[in-house]
Formats: sequence, structure tokens, C-alpha cells
Amino acid sequence: MCSDSVKPRVKVVFCWHMHQPDYRDRLTGEYYFPWTYLHALKDYTDMLVHLEDNPKARAVVNFAPILLEQLDDYQAQVDDYLDRGTSIRDPMLAALVQEQLPEPGSEDYETLAQNCLRAHRDRMIERFPAYKFLVQILDQTTDSPQRQCYLNPQFLIDLVVWYHLAWLGENHRRDDPRVQTLQTKGGGFSDQDRRTLLLVIAEQLRAIKPRYRALRDEGRIEVAMSPYAHPILPLLLDFNSAREAMPDVVLPESAGYPGGEERAHWHLKQGLEVFEGYFGSRPKGCWASEGALSGETLKLLTDEGFTWTATGDSVLHNSLKKTANAKQAPKHLHRAYTFDQQPIRCFFRDDGLSDLIGFQYSDWHAEDAVGDLINHLVRIADESDNPDACVISIIMDGENAWEYYPENAWYFLEALYRRISSHPRLEMTTYESALEDTKLDAVALDHLVAGSWVYGTFSTWIGDRDKNRAWDMLCEAKAVYDTHCEGLPEPERKAAQLQLAQCEGSDWFWWFGDYNPSESVQDFDYLYRRHLTNLYRLLKQPPPDYLQSAFSHGGGAPAAGGVMRRGHAEGST
Repeated sequence: MCSDSVKPRVKVVFCWHMHQPDYRDRLTGEYYFPWTYLHALKDYTDMLVHLEDNPKARAVVNFAPILLEQLDDYQAQVDDYLDRGTSIRDPMLAALVQEQLPEPGSEDYETLAQNCLRAHRDRMIERFPAYKFLVQILDQTTDSPQRQCYLNPQFLIDLVVWYHLAWLGENHRRDDPRVQTLQTKGGGFSDQDRRTLLLVIAEQLRAIKPRYRALRDEGRIEVAMSPYAHPILPLLLDFNSAREAMPDVVLPESAGYPGGEERAHWHLKQGLEVFEGYFGSRPKGCWASEGALSGETLKLLTDEGFTWTATGDSVLHNSLKKTANAKQAPKHLHRAYTFDQQPIRCFFRDDGLSDLIGFQYSDWHAEDAVGDLINHLVRIADESDNPDACVISIIMDGENAWEYYPENAWYFLEALYRRISSHPRLEMTTYESALEDTKLDAVALDHLVAGSWVYGTFSTWIGDRDKNRAWDMLCEAKAVYDTHCEGLPEPERKAAQLQLAQCEGSDWFWWFGDYNPSESVQDFDYLYRRHLTNLYRLLKQPPPDYLQSAFSHGGGAPAAGGVMRRGHAEGST
């Protein structure tokens, strides 16, 4: 019997997808929601530190270009405030250093206080006794008419400071004495304390770009991209692509998205321009938004020079059900594939393993969780009929899962990189490096059944009444855009083009419908209608009256609040 040291190693690729939609009002520059800079502080920096601290670790980090733009914008805003006192255009970040916060008893005071509760209660609020105490006071006085008599300006200052302290990454609170001093102080924060915390935030925002570039330059990570504003490319190209995996789907009233092929090309080209400006080179890979692929999308990616892409394993299962493909099915999904005679390599997310990290391991001891994952990986290696060509893909958000773990998954991620990078049967690598291996032959299949990493379908973005209504609104706006955009002066035409891209993003459609919680649906419904309204204004056309009224209300209670989904529909295999 062979020992582990002489058995062949199999390749393991962790692909972390970094993405937030564009929360900016492009007409005013103001941010409606703070999630981009908060995830930058908590997640994009922590993910960096874990990779920096584990020299043998390798990973793919995929960025949505619209996120990169926002990170640059936040960095510029904070630097301008610190250098010249220029206003910060995100209300939550501005509140951290604002000289005069809203008066107790005012509606603005209540709004800001409630916004400071938007953090994981167990992992991010109750972890810190001082923060927990402030939130308990809010909870206990919610219905009290005397509330404004007891909640003074200092209470709100302390609440805002603790909100930002809780959203810092673990690396900050472990290594930065300024953060430790603020946490020890606990309350009664001064203006200088608030400015100190903003300085910490500024340093972290400034460090993201050069540190990721340094890891890339050292060959320790591969950086990849998604289309510019994160649209669902197959649906831009053809609504009917949804029928390949959902034959009975009810599609929007609009026959299709006007000029969708041109827009799909535009998102890739614009994304490449932003990506190259940020990282200084073109990426080899593209995680098409939400892993949404079709035969036409593969051609599009090939035309733009990408060498690899990826999606969920349900897409492979659906494709293999086709008669012509079934005869060519290999033993396992952990392979590189080509489809429709396109040279681009396609890899498939192991949904089971990815979902263990996303939904199960957060309640496990870190070493036990990593040990369990390694057991799964080794079993796959043992069962592989072609270890040289085996690539196990774990693909997931690089941001949303960690707030459900103790201490932002610090112990889990440290153990993950340490143990897998040194395991004798497993080789941590990137897709770019894997494709350089001459033994990594690709399986050629006749046809890819269009779908995404979520359930292998497009049901998360189309087919529901509210999602279809959103598409019809967008199609109507695009028809107006096509009629009036060309007549605008160049700067206004460019602004309208970017505003349209903002409306084409996938996130709005993700949140619409009864599945999601009402608070989140309300936020995204409002923002989507605002973006469409701004598009009409940039085109100098009157916005339709229906944009003044909410059309999606939610009401569900999904796992993780709806920010994450499992790869397979419940009850499926």
C-alpha cells in the first residue's frame, strides 16, 4: 500500500470572489449604503493578511471592477477629508468624524442609531461588552416616550465608533495598538479618538491595492475579474437562455434585452480597462458574474482573450444529461472542460465543499473544520481516475461568510492555509498555474447548458414576478437610452453609459422577490429605482411615474439573511 508521500498530489484551487454592487448615486457621488468600505476593512484586508502570513498558500482572488472603482473612490474621499477637510460622501463613514451628529429625539438620530445595529448580533455586537451594552439600551428603550431624555449625543458618538470597531478586520485589533486602546477605553470617545479611528481606516484602504498587487507579482495569488458592473451576461445576450435549464420558466414581457450583445461586450471591455488601471496587467481568468455561462458567453470570453472561466457543478451535471455529452462524461467533475469547440477552459465549483465553508463550518472548531475538509479533499484525490488532471475548485464569496465565524474566521482561515499548503496529497495552486501543467488535459464536450452557480439555473435573476418586472423596467429604460444617448455631448453620453451599466448589475435582480427579507428587499428596490431614475435624468427624459413606488417587498427568512445561497437547490443532489 502506498504512503501519502508517494501518491500523486491533486490540485486544489480556492477562488475568492470580491464583489459589492455600486451603491453610489452617480449624480451626487453620495453612497446609499456602507457595505463596500466595511467589507474592505473587515474582509479584503483580513484575506490579505492570511495570504501574506502563509507563504506556501496559493489562491485566486477575483474582483468585480465596479468594486475596484469604489475602493479607489473611498480612498480618495478619506484622504481628501484628512488633508483638506472635504466632506465624506458616505453618511455612515462621515458620522464617524462629523462634528455635530443629529439631536436626540430627531428622526435622523433614530435612523443613524438603527443603522449602527446592522452587524451580526452574536459575532460582531455581543462579542464586545461595551457595544453590547449600548445596543441593549437601544433595545430596552425602543418604545419609551422618554427615550430622547436619556440618549444623549455622546451615546450616539460611542455607538458609531463601536460600529466601526466591530467592522474592523481581526488583523487590526490584534496588531494595531490604536485600535486596542480604543477598545479598552470602551466609551466616552473624543473627537481625537474618532479621528484616530479614521486614520486607521485610511491606512487600510490605501494598502489594499499595493498589497494585492505585491502578492500577484510574487506569484502567490492570481487576480481575475468579473464583467464591469456584474451583469448576468447570458441574460443580456438572450432571455431564452434561461429555458435551457428551466424549460417552463415565465420570462419577462419584453422579448429580450435591447442591444444586449453590444452591452455584454462593453462590460467586458470596460472591466478590463478598470482592472488594468488597478493591477497594471490583463487577467487570464474571468468569473463571469455569478458564474453565469452559456455557449454564447463562452465565445464572448474567448473573443476577449480569457483563458479560463468557472461556474457551479450543477451546470456540468445539466450539460452531461444531454445525450451527446453523456457518452463523454469523465468519472469526476474535478477536471478542466471545453465546450462548443471554444478553447477557453471551464472549471466547476465543488458546491458541496464550498457550501460546507459557507454554511456549516462556522459553528465548528477551526481545526476540526479544516480536518473535515481535508478528509473530503483526500477522498476525492483517492477516487480520481486521473490525478494529474484533477483540479478541485472551491469558489465562494471572499467576504460574506466570515461574519458568521468566530473572530471573522481568523482561526479557520489560518488553519486552512497552513494545513492544506503543507499536505502531501494536496497542491494549493491557481487556475493560471494549473493550465501551465502539460498533464492537465481538458475534457471536450459538445454543449454547455446555460446556467449559474446557483442551482445551475438563472432562477435567482429571472422568472419571478418581481424579477421579471425589474427586467421590463430596464428594457424600457434601455430603449429610451438607445433613442436619446447618441445626441448627448460626449461627457454626458459617457455618464449615461456608466449609469446604464449600474442598472444592469445582477444584484438588484438577486434581491427582488418573496424569498429575501423585507428590509434588504426594500433597500435594493429603492436603490434600483433610484438608479433608473438617474438614467432618465441623464438622458434628459422624464422618469416614468412607476419609479416612485416600490414594486418588490420580500418577507422571507433565508439562511445568512440572503447574502449567500447554496449551490444546489434544497432537496436536490
